[in-house]
Amino acid sequence: MDYTKLGNTGMDVSRICLGAMSFGDPNKWFHKWVLEEEDSRPIIKRALELGINFFDTANVYSLGRSEEILGKALKDYAKRDEIVLATKVHQKMFDGPNGQGLSRKAIMSQIDQSLQRLQTDYVDLYIIHRWDYDTPIEETMEALHDVVKSGKARYIGASAMHAYQFQKANHVAEKNGWTKFVSMQNHLNLIYREEEREMIPYCVDQGIALTPYSPLASGRLVKSLNDTSLRRETDTVQKDKYDESEEKDRIIIERVAEVAEQYGVSKVEVALAWLLQKENLAAPIIGATKLSHVETAVKAIDFKLTPETVNYLEAEYVPHKIVGFS
Repeated sequence: MDYTKLGNTGMDVSRICLGAMSFGDPNKWFHKWVLEEEDSRPIIKRALELGINFFDTANVYSLGRSEEILGKALKDYAKRDEIVLATKVHQKMFDGPNGQGLSRKAIMSQIDQSLQRLQTDYVDLYIIHRWDYDTPIEETMEALHDVVKSGKARYIGASAMHAYQFQKANHVAEKNGWTKFVSMQNHLNLIYREEEREMIPYCVDQGIALTPYSPLASGRLVKSLNDTSLRRETDTVQKDKYDESEEKDRIIIERVAEVAEQYGVSKVEVALAWLLQKENLAAPIIGATKLSHVETAVKAIDFKLTPETVNYLEAEYVPHKIVGFS
């Protein structure tokens, strides 16, 4: 395993991050394809054996059950000081007033609940899951600063927003002497590259780490277009992100397969290697429902693409509708 600093921090993270949205309770939330605890724990254990020290979850994944499963497994299998643990806040946790968002009330309540479920005193990275249009950014940034100063989080990050919003948030923090964001968890893969226009140049300029989600486009980059898995059939988020552009993405998916065959590697390795060669990209966040998913992802670290191959994979990309955040 290779490790890198998370952006302009001194914290070391593995070049592959294991995301925990795949772990939870299929009867909670809206993902019916997630693994329950018995099937999740071997995957988490295998990730640790392979040198992965970076784990990402969110309070909303299976309404807290993902945090419970991940926290218990990490406590059983790993030393806390060696692990980089991230969770998120923003999405709806319950119906009614104050059930979601980035108000001071929500942040202070949700960090405590997440820590309890994760069985830890602190998270290494506390991420705002989306932009809150109903709360002043000053309130959010001061609350996050207080979470860090209280020792409940080491750093803060953000996910899925417009570049101007991310820049505004960091400007507000800098102006007031508050903690700034050190990472951006954005939507990025070979068939969705809209983040290259504004967000990524800003992050590179500021030394902010990129930790992209959906690096395999929910499996579409590495599976047959005729795949009939439970996730493909029931994951409405995946459909919203990729169904509309399916035809224009086909040639890129075919080129991933072609390059994989040419070099004798898996399509997963090709898709992840494309991400890993990007500037400021710390670690793509992979999901896994099988041991082989983790094992194959780790192999991508040692597979290097030539500039010519990168250009070949990118050449047929066309602009896409903005998806992944509102």
